[in-house]
Amino acid sequence: MSPKNLTPREIVSELNKYIIGQDDAKRAVAIALRNRWRRQKVSEELREEIAPKNIIMIGPTGVGKTEIARRLAKLDNSPFLKIEASKFTEVGYVGRDVESMIRDLVELSVNMVKSEEQENVRIKAMDMAEERILDVLLPKRRTEPKPEESSGDDVIDLSKNDEIITQDGTREKLRRLLREGKLDERIVDLEVAESQTGPMIEIFSSSGVEDMGLNIKEMFGNIFPKRTKRRKVKVSEAMEILAEEEAQRLVDMDKVTRTAVERVEQSGIIFLDEIDKIVGSDSSHGPDVSREGVQRDLLPIVEGSTVNTKYGMVRTDHILFIAAGAFSATKPSDLIPELQGRFPIRVELDPLTKEDFIRILTEPHNALVKQYEEMLATEGLELVFRDDAIAEIAEVAAIVNDRMENIGARRLYTVMESFLEDISFDAPDMTEKKVIIDADYVKEKLEDIVEDEDLSRYVL
Repeated sequence: MSPKNLTPREIVSELNKYIIGQDDAKRAVAIALRNRWRRQKVSEELREEIAPKNIIMIGPTGVGKTEIARRLAKLDNSPFLKIEASKFTEVGYVGRDVESMIRDLVELSVNMVKSEEQENVRIKAMDMAEERILDVLLPKRRTEPKPEESSGDDVIDLSKNDEIITQDGTREKLRRLLREGKLDERIVDLEVAESQTGPMIEIFSSSGVEDMGLNIKEMFGNIFPKRTKRRKVKVSEAMEILAEEEAQRLVDMDKVTRTAVERVEQSGIIFLDEIDKIVGSDSSHGPDVSREGVQRDLLPIVEGSTVNTKYGMVRTDHILFIAAGAFSATKPSDLIPELQGRFPIRVELDPLTKEDFIRILTEPHNALVKQYEEMLATEGLELVFRDDAIAEIAEVAAIVNDRMENIGARRLYTVMESFLEDISFDAPDMTEKKVIIDADYVKEKLEDIVEDEDLSRYVL
């Protein structure tokens, strides 16, 4: 199903562009993704028998667990949903029911496929929008005028272009002006569909509206007539509005739905974060009962079952589940045995060191240093980070992580924001357009915060 059919080595190479270290986790997800491609190549009879090898990632927060899963989904163009397992509670307790994550994933997939289809018909939609704009700019005459009557009433005034064009042949001349952008600032009256909301209805159901097989929004949309309103907009804006309308008309929503559901079933990825939060202790009363209940509710979804959504029945047999948790107070073996068996691959992610922070700041395609340099460049400011400054930032982040809660690479964001606050604020008004950040500058800005542990707890 992968559009690129990447090999495991190529997948790891792509992940390395954005994520530093964690080689074991990258190898595990690369194999899991490649296995999907392999599964498509085997005989149809055996294909249904091959289950995805779900993964548990074990490691502290901020070491790259979520980013690995998100980048993997992007590589495969797969529907991807991240959800905290702690949001679910056993049926009967207050909270979301576990099947809702499949419905959310299908909704995401439908939006993905719809956007792709709209992009595919965009050229045709733009052509149709162009014709509608020309109809607005040059309404068709209801009757053919007599030759002697074709005088001043027979013309359209294009004051923006200082030219008067006769009715005959005007359409093509207008088309040329429109494509050259000479009519972009002209104001036209446009009739557009008014966003309509149906009556507010509350439906109480233990498993949601989807189980009733109803799409309330669509149902009321069909009952009530579509309302339109006239708006005065520029031609350039009118083109966008009309192109969007035409694209929606050209897209076959039945095909979109079929493709979206198939994509979820064959290549969907669900990232279950904080799975350690639904692992109870040896206690058999209180909230732990609910935690084990959530595990038992998750089990049929992970094992493979059929979930009712407003787009039809969706099978979860081949959705890839990647679970993650710190497991600081518990361990994966505390999960109920049935659920453990559904996550055969376990990888441990390493805590990040100062050296990792230095690499994170500079090496990835979306490195933090590059982000700040590009953002401030929009203000005409050249921001230059010296190597000793980067080392100092990494050192501060590592120290603060040791002293307090270890939040991994996320600490770099708080450190960077703290010492760049003045520059970010003053950037539009600064006369000096080149700022060099060295270790002394970082120390000066962060010295008091780092030394005062109580203050650093609030600031960093």
